[in-house]
Amino acid sequence: MSAKKEPSVLQGFKAFLMRGNVIDLAVAVVIGAAFTNIVNALVKGIINPLVGAIGTQNLDNYSTCLSDSCHGTHGIQLMWGSVLGAALSFLITATVVYFLMVLPMSKYLARQTARREAREGTKEVIEVSELEVLKEIRDALVAQRGTGQGER
Repeated sequence: MSAKKEPSVLQGFKAFLMRGNVIDLAVAVVIGAAFTNIVNALVKGIINPLVGAIGTQNLDNYSTCLSDSCHGTHGIQLMWGSVLGAALSFLITATVVYFLMVLPMSKYLARQTARREAREGTKEVIEVSELEVLKEIRDALVAQRGTGQGER
């Protein structure tokens, strides 16, 4: 009896790294980190000054005090401004990702699918028309045989 040799840990790790989805994931993380910097700059450079026109430029300064007095670290404060800033960052990120990445890719894939289906439809039409022509030729040959044998 021969026992199957288990792959070594190093071979398993190498196989894991060579999978396509691991590489894709690594690229996505790097691009996501770079994209986060762009979104943060957009929020700090454009959104915060727009909000600052009606209040403070730093959304982190918006809060509500739940206790009688909030001075320094005393009292209970709800820091809803930082939550609002994070929500705006998420909304901007989701909007940019959708309109610059998801929507164009969806349209591209739909066009590719339509082209592929059109090509397959054309093949079927050609195959059907060839079959029809062959049937007509067969019928003509059968008809010629039928009329030719009666004259002999």
